[in-house]
Amino acid sequence: MAELATIARPYAEALFKASSSDLAGTGAWLDNVAAIAGSPELLQFADNPKATPEQVLGVVAAAHGSPLPPHANNFLMALLENGRFTALPEIARQFRVLASAQSGTSDAVVYSAFPIDGAALGNISAALEKRFGRKLQFTVQQDPSLIGGIRVVVGDEVLDTSVKARLEQMKVALAAA
Repeated sequence: MAELATIARPYAEALFKASSSDLAGTGAWLDNVAAIAGSPELLQFADNPKATPEQVLGVVAAAHGSPLPPHANNFLMALLENGRFTALPEIARQFRVLASAQSGTSDAVVYSAFPIDGAALGNISAALEKRFGRKLQFTVQQDPSLIGGIRVVVGDEVLDTSVKARLEQMKVALAAA
């Protein structure tokens, strides 16, 4: 995994610098194309030595649904010609991190044992933004194994207030006694 991140970094940084005037637009097409590129069938087609980069780009453009900007076509063609197409999802992830850092926001994933309604998420988001000291963009995922409470991941920071984590802490404390 570290190798893929290492391969993706210069591409993400170059795309970030080249699209500094329209980070939101670039992020939109990049996320869409990265989701398309995650398809095992497309990756297999892209790895086929008989498939030309132009053919792969045509399939990606057709799956995208609308014409890609010229700089998107150039970027994807560079990835295809250099055999780096498989790194596209990681490039998109690193691009989002760079764009978030510039805007002063961070991505946060909230894991909850139960669905969270809008009002509760609003209260949680206000408390978490105060706790982490920055604006957060939330994604909520349900994880029944937590039993109750929430687990929040912001970058490499984790705030775990779940029942599962508390039970683990109690288990460790009882085993040490």
